[in-house]
Amino acid sequence: MEIAAHSAPGFRRNPTYSITIKRFSGTVVVFFADAVIASTGHARVLREQGHEPVYYIPFEDIYFEFLRRSATRSYCPFKGHASYWSVIASGQTSKDVMWSYEDPYAEVAAIRDHGAFYPGKVRIDITPASRSH
Repeated sequence: MEIAAHSAPGFRRNPTYSITIKRFSGTVVVFFADAVIASTGHARVLREQGHEPVYYIPFEDIYFEFLRRSATRSYCPFKGHASYWSVIASGQTSKDVMWSYEDPYAEVAAIRDHGAFYPGKVRIDITPASRSH
């Protein structure tokens, strides 16, 4: 197996670890207090073994006027370095509600320029596209 230039060390150590990223067919709307802080019909759903699915929203569908980059950083050996944003909306604030892998490893490049939100800090409404028979 050939290793990509920006390959994840986690996958090199554990090649059977499972992460999938697919386009989500439907809409995802993120609320904080009374404000919509993100809304998209172009989300990607990341499924990682041992974790709940995570919906990643394209940056162009995130209302960054409500968000402020924080100093928080984290690292995942499968995805890379994450940056965080706090929210200020409707007179309320919450620290580190959104994260993003701005320079993800090659295996998860599909989440570049996307952000994900903590369900315990915001309300996330997920509506799958209806299927006609």
